Amino acid sequence: MTPRVGVSLWAWAACVGWALLSVAAADLPPPERQYSILFLLPMSSTSHRNIFMSVAEALAERGHNVTMLVNHAVESRNENITVVFHGLDDFRPEKVSMFRIRGDVREVSRIYSEKLVAASKKLYKVPKVRKLYERRKDFDLIIVFHMMNEVVYPFVLVPSHHVTTLGVDFVQSATLGNVLNPAYASNFILHFPHPLSFMHRCLNLLMHIATACYWKRWSVTDIHREISAQFPGFPSMLEIERNQSLTLMNSHFSLDTPLPLLPGQVEIGGMHCRPGKPLPQELESWISGAGAAGVVYFSLGSTNQGTVLPRQYRDILLQAFRRISQRVLWKNVEEVDDVPENVLVMKWVPQQDVLAHPNVKVFVSHAGLLSTQEAAYHATPVLALPIAADQPRNADQIKKSGFGLALEWEEITVDLVLETLRELIDNPRYRRSAAEVSRAMRDQLTSPKDRAVFWTEYVIRHRGAPRLRSPAVELSWVEFLMLDVLAALLLVVCVAFVLLSCVARLVWRAVCARSKDKED
Repeated sequence: MTPRVGVSLWAWAACVGWALLSVAAADLPPPERQYSILFLLPMSSTSHRNIFMSVAEALAERGHNVTMLVNHAVESRNENITVVFHGLDDFRPEKVSMFRIRGDVREVSRIYSEKLVAASKKLYKVPKVRKLYERRKDFDLIIVFHMMNEVVYPFVLVPSHHVTTLGVDFVQSATLGNVLNPAYASNFILHFPHPLSFMHRCLNLLMHIATACYWKRWSVTDIHREISAQFPGFPSMLEIERNQSLTLMNSHFSLDTPLPLLPGQVEIGGMHCRPGKPLPQELESWISGAGAAGVVYFSLGSTNQGTVLPRQYRDILLQAFRRISQRVLWKNVEEVDDVPENVLVMKWVPQQDVLAHPNVKVFVSHAGLLSTQEAAYHATPVLALPIAADQPRNADQIKKSGFGLALEWEEITVDLVLETLRELIDNPRYRRSAAEVSRAMRDQLTSPKDRAVFWTEYVIRHRGAPRLRSPAVELSWVEFLMLDVLAALLLVVCVAFVLLSCVARLVWRAVCARSKDKED
C-alpha cells in the first residue's frame, strides 16, 4: 500500500467515524423547549475550560442558549453560545510555574487561596459580571466548575449542578452524601499504589481529613467573608453545595479506580475525545515522511508550557531526542534554540488528530487527565512525566493499565529517557495494551456526550431533580458514622457489665455466706 493510499484510507475512516458519531448523537429525543443555561467558571485553566466547552457545545447543538462566564478570552463558532470574559488577571494558572511549586502542597494552597480571595473582592465589581448576576433568575440551570469557584455561589439561586474536571473528587463527593472509603479511594494530591498498604491507608485517611478541613474550614472561610461583605445574609458555602442537583464527572472506570457512585454522580470522562481528522497537509507530510521509524509527540499541556521547563530538563530531553531514529513533534509556545534536525517545534498542534495518526509511536506527556484520556482513546502508548496535582495519579494509572511508563523529573537522564522510549516503541505489548484500554473506553451503552446532555436536561425537566439527592446529605457526621448509636450500644454494654458485676458479687457473697454457715 502506497503512503498516499494509506492516508486516503485513514481520512476515509475518520469521516466514517464522524458520521457514526453524528448518528449516535441523534438518539436522544428532542428537548421539551429551548433552555437557558449559565456556565460559571471564572477561575479555571485552559484544559478545564475545554471540558466545559465540550458540554456547552453539546447543549448548544440541541438548540439551548448557553452563556459562559470565563477567565480566558475565547470565542465559540456556535451562535447559541455567548462567552462573557470578566477580564480579571488574578487567577491564571498558566502563569504559575508548576515546576516551581512542584511537591510543595502548602505553597500551592497559599498561592491559590490568595488569588481566590483577591478575585472575590473584584469579581462583582466588573460591570459585565454584575449585569449577568442581576439576570441570574432568567436561567433554567446554572453549571459551576466545582474546584476553586466558590466565588460564584451568589449566582446559585436556581437549580444547579457541578462539573468535576479532575474526575471523582472525594471532598465534593462527601458533600453529596457519598463518602468514599480511604482504604481504596486515593486522594488527588498524594497518590498511593493499589492495594494500599497499612501505612498508605493511614496516610490516605489523614490526607482525606486534612484536605477537607483545610479547604472547607480555612480557605473557603476567607472567601465566604469577602462574599458576605458584598451580599449580607449570604448562607454558608456548605449549604449551597449540598443543594446541588447533579455532578458531571470527568472520569471513566476504564481509566480510574472503579468507585461506588450515586445516581446524581454521572461519569462523562472522555467526552471531549473524538475520531481523528485529516492533518494539515504540511504536518501530514512531515509525520508520514518519518517512514517506518515513526514520530514521537511531546507536549506538557496547556498549563505547563515549554517556557517554564527548567533548562536542565530541556537539555536532557533534547539530547535524548537527538539520538533516536524517530522524528519528534514538540508543542511549545516559544521557539527553542539548538533544536536537532529531527525535532519540529510548533506553537499549536491539533493534538487528537496527531495522536490518531498511525505513524505516531509514543506520546511524551505530563499525564494531565485530558491528555491521558486522549492517548487512551486513540490507543497511543505514553511516556508520562508528571509534574504536579493529579498527574502522578494519572501516571500511575497509565503504568497500571499497561499502555505506558512513567519517569520522575528528578531521576531522568539521557540514557534513561532513551531506554524508556525504545522500550515503548520496540515492545509491542504497550501498543496492544493501549488498544485494549481504547476498546474498553469506547465500549459504552451511551456516549459521554449523550449522558451529559440527558442528565442536564433531566435536572431542568424535574425542577432540580430532588429525587437524585441522597438522604445522607442531611445527616451530621455523628449521625452518618452512627457515633450516637455506637455510644448508646457502648453505654448499654457498660451498664450490662456493671449490673452483671453487681449480680455476680451478690451471688458470690451469698455462696460464701452459705459455706461459712455450713462450716459453723
